[in-house]
Amino acid sequence: MATQLMVFHSEYHRYEDWRAALEGEVPDLKVILTGDVPDPALVKYTLTGSPPPQFFDQFENLELAINLGAGVDHLLGRTDLVHRPITRLSDPGMVRMMVSYVTFAVLRYARDMPEIESQQKRRQWKFIHQRDAGSFKVGFMGLGELGGASALEVARHGFDVRGWSRSGKQLPGVTCSHGMNTLDAFLPELDALVMLLPLTATTRKILDHRRLRLLKRGAKIINPGRGGLIDEAALIEELRSGHVGGATLDTFEVEPLGEESPLWDMPNVLITPHLAARPHPKEAARQIADNIDRLRNGRPASFSVDPAKGY
Repeated sequence: MATQLMVFHSEYHRYEDWRAALEGEVPDLKVILTGDVPDPALVKYTLTGSPPPQFFDQFENLELAINLGAGVDHLLGRTDLVHRPITRLSDPGMVRMMVSYVTFAVLRYARDMPEIESQQKRRQWKFIHQRDAGSFKVGFMGLGELGGASALEVARHGFDVRGWSRSGKQLPGVTCSHGMNTLDAFLPELDALVMLLPLTATTRKILDHRRLRLLKRGAKIINPGRGGLIDEAALIEELRSGHVGGATLDTFEVEPLGEESPLWDMPNVLITPHLAARPHPKEAARQIADNIDRLRNGRPASFSVDPAKGY
């Protein structure tokens, strides 16, 4: 078979790592950067993070647009991807990274580490009585592949874990509820809330000012999902008031987070630069290679995105 072209476009992933992994899995594939395309009509596949507007229009023979990650909201509703198949990445390495990030954040709050860190800065030795894990209630909004795996791991540590999703889920050790009519009742008892929903028209700013106020005073928020899930201005207000006791934020409404954002200077906020879960080239390349093989043999791709659902 003649060599087929894949265009790689991302500001946050190393091109050489992905090129080597993909060309190792698919010998007749050549992975190139956008500026090195000899003829756009030869491009069959794209692997992108957040491409600029109308990026895909130039590739008239595009057979598959692969998203460099799990969240695909930035690829939906684009006029240059109408009727083009889209897949997302979901390799085991991404799941492991997300699980470790969420577990770290939950343990940090459950063991009062922000207060201990503050004491160290004050050169203060003060014993803090530790709570039993089972008394610390952790809620998960979103129980999909990443949310479900993270909830199971947090439950394994002995925490009281509750999960909310739009459709029904069942996970061992996790008290599950679903549907918009149950969301308001889900929030008030939580000590920490983890946001791992996909970002859709329904979930955008689902944690708005009213729902933030439904959380009990002092509750912590952990958002390694999508920045648009939370009304950021409302969150800032509730962090200032102390109603929200703290936040660990990996994603934001606008990224990179602007230097003017008050979140940078809040002592009760931990900011990480959208690194909770990134695909690993070698592991993800196997998934991509399988999808290329599927398309070549007339079979549907795995991890396909349904634009109507938004994920």
